[in-house]
Amino acid sequence: MNYDFDEPIPRRGTHSLKWDEKPADDILPMWVADMDFRTAPAVVEALRRRVEHGIFGYAKVPESYYAAITGWFARRHGWAPAREWIRPVTGVIPALSAILRALTRPGDKVLMQTPVYNHFFISVANSGCAAAECELTCRDNTYTIDFDALERTAADPAVKLMILCNPHNPAGRVWTPEELRRIGEICLRNDVFVVADEIHCELIMPGFRHTPFASLSDEFARRSVTCTSPSKAFNLAGLQVANIFAADAAIRERIGQALALNETGEISPFAIEALTAAYDEGAEWLDALNAYLYENYLFLRDFLARELPQYPVLPLEGTYLAWIDCRAAGMTSEALAARLLADGRLFVNPGSIYGAAGEGFIRLNIACPRTLLADGLERLKKALTLR
Repeated sequence: MNYDFDEPIPRRGTHSLKWDEKPADDILPMWVADMDFRTAPAVVEALRRRVEHGIFGYAKVPESYYAAITGWFARRHGWAPAREWIRPVTGVIPALSAILRALTRPGDKVLMQTPVYNHFFISVANSGCAAAECELTCRDNTYTIDFDALERTAADPAVKLMILCNPHNPAGRVWTPEELRRIGEICLRNDVFVVADEIHCELIMPGFRHTPFASLSDEFARRSVTCTSPSKAFNLAGLQVANIFAADAAIRERIGQALALNETGEISPFAIEALTAAYDEGAEWLDALNAYLYENYLFLRDFLARELPQYPVLPLEGTYLAWIDCRAAGMTSEALAARLLADGRLFVNPGSIYGAAGEGFIRLNIACPRTLLADGLERLKKALTLR
């Protein structure tokens, strides 16, 4: 089946966070991780059938929901999590907050590889913990892990937990099995529990493969939990659905108690239908989406190499979030983002919100029709060459 990712779909005025956060008609938003594509037709059809029923009361999560999840991860990622490992939740950030509540105490430290998703810092602070930042190494226009630095950070007795971003947002890395094993071994040696945020695991570029951290060994599975959601890959964020995978029964119980305290463990009937349809029937659409996103990345890479070679984009292995090195501009990320907004009417994320290691970079969302991407790149060029 052919899917039209080139179709422009007006979103302004639909209460879209992405488009209506700055409602001026001449601003192009390329910031928050929200795609400008319709979701898979199978998901739309499943939601249509549910709407036509006309009654939207409290929902009991059916066995078909769990079967869709376990079947998807077995087929897509060669990982077979048990049905009892799964705890539904309204989102990955609520999941992370519940996990931190369950597994840490105020004053503990949480290890993170920076630059990293900005809401991790918020969740850690809200839990009363402190971020223990271990910077990724940026060299030759790519990111690698400084394992000696990771070992030193993990060895701090106050570090109780590591949030592993896999694939990594915003660096765009898809961690290899070898890298993940070394991370896991360091954490085991230092009694650091791993929380793997794998929300972008379906958004993988050609030549790369996602490896679930918990799939690498039984010991890794017992000493970790994994958070996933179809929200990024199938553009379902507003339906609020995610899942926590926990192999250890005692850990599951503690997280379940925290979910009950946070009152974030009950998902809607629409969330159930959307996830089930996405995982049971959405593979072909997702493959087509990833192919289109890869072409968008190549379009972006070639444009910058030709028009703005002093601002290289880092290789994109996973996600649809381009990480652009703008240190040649000689200004802070915040100042650069403000300039892009003022002079280019382009709304992007400043790299500094992802930790000090993100200073000098911007994050740009390429999950949009190519005509919009081309418009955004011309705005970027205009703002960076105007003065």
